[in-house]
Amino acid sequence: MRHFLDFEKPLAELENKIEELRRMPGPEGLSIADEVGRLSEKADRQLRTLYAKLSPWQKTQVARHPDRPRALSYIAALITDFTPLGGDRAFAEDAAIVGGVGRFNGVPVMVMGTEKGTDTDSRIKHNFGSARPEGYRKVKRLIELAGRFNLPILSFIDTSGAYPGIDAEARGQAEAIASCIDVGLLAPVPFIATVIGEGGSGGAIAIGAADRVLMLEHAIYSVISPEGCASILWRDAASAPLAADALRLTADDLRRFDLIDAVIPEPLGGAHRAPAEMIAAVGEAIDHALRPLLEQTPAALKTKRREKFLAMGRDGVV
Repeated sequence: MRHFLDFEKPLAELENKIEELRRMPGPEGLSIADEVGRLSEKADRQLRTLYAKLSPWQKTQVARHPDRPRALSYIAALITDFTPLGGDRAFAEDAAIVGGVGRFNGVPVMVMGTEKGTDTDSRIKHNFGSARPEGYRKVKRLIELAGRFNLPILSFIDTSGAYPGIDAEARGQAEAIASCIDVGLLAPVPFIATVIGEGGSGGAIAIGAADRVLMLEHAIYSVISPEGCASILWRDAASAPLAADALRLTADDLRRFDLIDAVIPEPLGGAHRAPAEMIAAVGEAIDHALRPLLEQTPAALKTKRREKFLAMGRDGVV
């Protein structure tokens, strides 16, 4: 059963009516195909109208849609010969971050991503995509391995943020995230990061210090969630839509500020309506971004990556 967002309620009524008609046996001599066709055209127009001008808060809802393809969906479809690697070799395995080695279009790569899960059991297993320090120390280990074996790095970002629990803070959450960013900036290999859903806070930036940062059309990327921002500034999480407007967290905003490198268009109605089409488009975008980087030397990659991040905000536009 399709999950509809709050702003999609008019569309939900139409599509539910279409499904009812399709299941209904038509009276003898009377075809319901014409009515289904008419309602389908109306639903298509409604969908185009809804998604033509989404507000930042509506884009936030789309980015969080439970049916969006997750990191493991992209890895399964785009990475062949995938071998998962686990553990931080210091404390534990963290299932919120998945990673390992495989091949992308025949090129050996190191791949990692924040995984939210697709149902109740998997969401609990992956802690809803919110990693603890051991998850980020695993990322650090994988990035260092990639550098040692000359493997380009691909990351898929989809997290509301790092896990904020007391146990995570006690084990050095901030230091673990900072170390991830540090090794990412110093990686001697090409690094492509793709924001596929939510890109929240340091939990996202930890695997986003890349040569090229790609972002899906309806994804979001911000230093804090709209609810968190609203709670701090207005002492009211209900002001999240107002915070979403102020945060400039949409792909169009971030591309305009040169904080990301490319926006990947989503199928009409969002990635969740055509997951296979979305995953294929992401694969093409990553391939396009990766090819030129494979020709660069380790020294050039590190220098240009450093300059890229140092340049952010210099012109006062952010």
